[in-house]
Amino acid sequence: MIIGVGIDVAEIDRFQEALNRHPGMATRLFLDRELMLPSGERRGIASLAARFAAKEALAKALGAPPGLLWTDAEVFVEDTGQPRLRVSGTVAARAEALGVKSWHISLSHDAGVASAVVIAEG
Repeated sequence: MIIGVGIDVAEIDRFQEALNRHPGMATRLFLDRELMLPSGERRGIASLAARFAAKEALAKALGAPPGLLWTDAEVFVEDTGQPRLRVSGTVAARAEALGVKSWHISLSHDAGVASAVVIAEG
């Protein structure tokens, strides 16, 4: 049973400008392992914008309650290339209250826009 669906888009240039204006913003939005590639290089801005869109979509799938922490949701990619969500803390508590058992996530970025869809399934 689908409990919630969320979708979000982020303009990549606008997201970059926001990160430039607010230097601490990246660490408030992302875990260190989300910011870095396995090679140790910093992840590209399009990829970060897609991850931000995923976190916004996740909040929408949960009904956008107040008090969710950005870093209580982690977007990661399996070795197969499939994106996944890992939740903890405030996000996990809300998901449990709603009966969420699994997540489905899709990320994309093209033509200056990053997008994400998140489905919460019970």
